[in-house]
Amino acid sequence: MKPLIPSHKEKKRYLLLRGKDLKKNVSVAIKEFIGVLGFSEATPLWIKENVLSVNRKSLDKVRASFAVFHEKIDVLKVSGTLKGMKS
Repeated sequence: MKPLIPSHKEKKRYLLLRGKDLKKNVSVAIKEFIGVLGFSEATPLWIKENVLSVNRKSLDKVRASFAVFHEKIDVLKVSGTLKGMKS
């Protein structure tokens, strides 16, 4: 199978998060606010314990879902690269 050319790859943004029980609360927050279809479009993927990767087009919806969720989930930083999360 041929690899995808760069223009066809999904563009992602990385979110540095802070909160309690992030693995469970993040998925619940996104599903409650934008639903299952929105969850699949956002394609959230855990990179590290508190770093979440999401689709660039769904970034605003994901951040809004954290704002209206009953548990506090803070977005400390948004970056286009993992290297940018270190500084």
